[in-house]
Amino acid sequence: MCAAGRRWGRRERAVLWCVLGAAWGAAWGQLRYSVAEEMPKGSFVGDVAKDLRLDLPALRDRGIRVVSEGRTQYFALHEGRGHLVTAERIDREELCESVQQCVLRCELIVEGDMEVYGIEVEIRDINDNAPSFKDVELEERISETTAPGSRFPLPEAHDPDVGLNSVQSYELSGDEHFSLAVRAGPGGDERPELVLAKALDRESAAFHELVLRASDGGEPARTGTARLCVAVLDANDNAPVFSQAEYTVRVPEDVPVGSTLVTLTATDADEGLNGDVKYSLKKITEKASQIFHLDSETGAITLVRSLDFEEGDSYALEVQVRDGGGLSDTAKVAITVTDVNDNAPEISVRSALSSISEDSPSGTVVALLHVQDRDSGANGEVRCSIAESLPFRLERSFDNYYRVVTARELDREEVSEYNVTVRAVDGGSPALWSSAVLALRVLDVNDNAPVFAEASYSARLAENNAAGALVLTVRAWDADWGQNARVRYRLWEGRVRGAPLSSYVSVQAETGALYALRSFDYEEVREVGLWVRAEDGGAPALSSNVSVRLVIVDENDNAPQVLYPPPASSSSSSGAGWAGVELAPRSAEAGALVAKVVAVDADAGQNAWLSYELAKATEPGLFRVGLHSGEVRTARSPLARDAARQSLVVVVKDHGRPALSATATLTVVLGESVAELLSELGSAAAAAPGEPAGRLTRWLVVAVAAVSCLFVAFLLLLLALRLRRWRRSQLLAAGSGALRGVPASHFVGIDGVRAFLHSYSHEVSLTADSRKSQLRLSAASCCDTLPARPPPDEPAPLLGEDPAGARRADPDAAPVSSSHRTCSSAASPPFPPVLCVLRREV
Repeated sequence: MCAAGRRWGRRERAVLWCVLGAAWGAAWGQLRYSVAEEMPKGSFVGDVAKDLRLDLPALRDRGIRVVSEGRTQYFALHEGRGHLVTAERIDREELCESVQQCVLRCELIVEGDMEVYGIEVEIRDINDNAPSFKDVELEERISETTAPGSRFPLPEAHDPDVGLNSVQSYELSGDEHFSLAVRAGPGGDERPELVLAKALDRESAAFHELVLRASDGGEPARTGTARLCVAVLDANDNAPVFSQAEYTVRVPEDVPVGSTLVTLTATDADEGLNGDVKYSLKKITEKASQIFHLDSETGAITLVRSLDFEEGDSYALEVQVRDGGGLSDTAKVAITVTDVNDNAPEISVRSALSSISEDSPSGTVVALLHVQDRDSGANGEVRCSIAESLPFRLERSFDNYYRVVTARELDREEVSEYNVTVRAVDGGSPALWSSAVLALRVLDVNDNAPVFAEASYSARLAENNAAGALVLTVRAWDADWGQNARVRYRLWEGRVRGAPLSSYVSVQAETGALYALRSFDYEEVREVGLWVRAEDGGAPALSSNVSVRLVIVDENDNAPQVLYPPPASSSSSSGAGWAGVELAPRSAEAGALVAKVVAVDADAGQNAWLSYELAKATEPGLFRVGLHSGEVRTARSPLARDAARQSLVVVVKDHGRPALSATATLTVVLGESVAELLSELGSAAAAAPGEPAGRLTRWLVVAVAAVSCLFVAFLLLLLALRLRRWRRSQLLAAGSGALRGVPASHFVGIDGVRAFLHSYSHEVSLTADSRKSQLRLSAASCCDTLPARPPPDEPAPLLGEDPAGARRADPDAAPVSSSHRTCSSAASPPFPPVLCVLRREV
């Protein structure tokens, strides 16, 4: 960082001096340039290579650079052209707040030759700041008895710029009672004063609004304004008066924080409210306001921050005292900070060799050092030395620069490595000192791989996390230096459930922070294993790996799912409703198992622990549900007064926080058989046709209807067969006379095979209930031949008529109470059709 220089006089003389000094100083290794502030980075400052007559191509091989005091480097050297350019945007007001002429110093170092050249750059001010008042709202209190011509000091505007760019004039507008006067201060600054031009009358106007405007002399000019409110007060005879017009204080820079530096005293001859005085800071810089504090009651100025002589050696304050009537007085306070020996010498190694050959001649430059002490006077005088036992000595180079050179030839066989300690002591009392060690050793190589802080990492992440959530941070350190120690992290690519690992998590290359790129679901992914690689910036790069285990923690985000009873149809009411039908005997004892509600939960742990409870029942107290088993049992034996159809609503809850639940609806029918179950369901459906029935009940009703339809169809078919047989019997009775007179040869088949004709006699008993009908075949009524043909003169018996001869032919036949039907048929065609005789006995 370049330090602020002393004031050089007028601006024109400084510019001329810069032009002449650049040519004159080149002969002495000292260059001087100037550049305007706020220039962009890379702006031209001066042609260093031309002014110093340097051979750039030769210097590039040996190394050339520009260094400045402090951490910020404001200038750099353009390697291609040898020009000095700005390395940062420079703000003059920030660097040289209270200095008229701002000069930054830097050095040009040729490392190969261990040569140093001093450079001074003056920072020219531009009008980049507008005047501003500390308070944009000002208030002044004036008694109505104040005589015209009285003056009242006004706050000064502050402009960080210098010269013509600073505050040049003030203007006042707003009221004919007041005018503005500007008085020159001791330091040449302009101080505005409010002048009462016309007598005040509080009854006419109690307040007057004015506008104070400050302007600088830049091109174009900048302005700043403040609103001034003048309050007219009743008569106040006496104004407060400071005991001194100016207070001067000298304090050492090591004074403790909280110390009272000076106490201002003001008196007011009035009594009461007009005699009460308050102190305030009327004029103070922003920097001083952070260091000093004024007590408004006592007038004591105390220290709130440590003083530093090197940052500021003097401060000017202006304090105003005001009584209760609005009258005031001002006084100046000048605080001078004295230096103490609180800064040890600082040794900076500008250039140094890492190794040196043993055949190097005496006087070979090993290092270039810069020694500085921020104190002043004797406290800033520094003496440097090296131990006499070492084969090195110090030589004064330029200003505060020293060279470390060899004092004699070196022998590697005697000493293979040197640690040269340079000691710097100042002239203070007591003296302060510092030292720097120069190590002639091999430069660092990339021989250390990054090492993780832990052998492995693990983290727990709750499911349903937000995308981009931080999971954990892996840390790795590299024992090397510089670029070789810069560690970057990356993921080893893998796959999770078929998707790339990089779509689930990512790692920040610079910090090692591991982030979740998507929301995890415990039911899908319960654990993710991955590897993180740490790689340094060396060439070739070294790396190491560490395993990371990411455990997904379950959350209660899944409600229980009821497996039995089965789910209700989609047309049922919305919600987690379930339906089922069960049969319970009325003879069941207490504790009999009726049904079991089966439910599962996709969560884990206590989030999946389920409990069951009976939420609603048609008959409370008849059934109970097992808390953990879900078994529905009878709590007592069913009574006759209990309804046949019982509706139960079972609530299934998990143990998550908050708990989630589902419901199952059971319909229990009290009965002894499935027929009663179907009957009850049918009656329930008929009683409530508008209510949606369960799928099981609907299919049961359809099945019963189908069976009923089949039964009716069977009855109709049976009736049709009966009618058909009766019709045929009528036709046979009418044509039975055609069989008379047929010779027996007609009943003999081809090839002499006799056709056996059988007579069948069967009994049919019909009752009103067709399910109890009986059919009996009698073997005794079968014969191989047709019965004898009656005489021609005897008519054939009619259908349904009981011939007396037939009854007499079979005296052993058992009497029957049902009707008898005898059918005769041929074994095969072309025999006559069957002859059926129906015998009925009453």
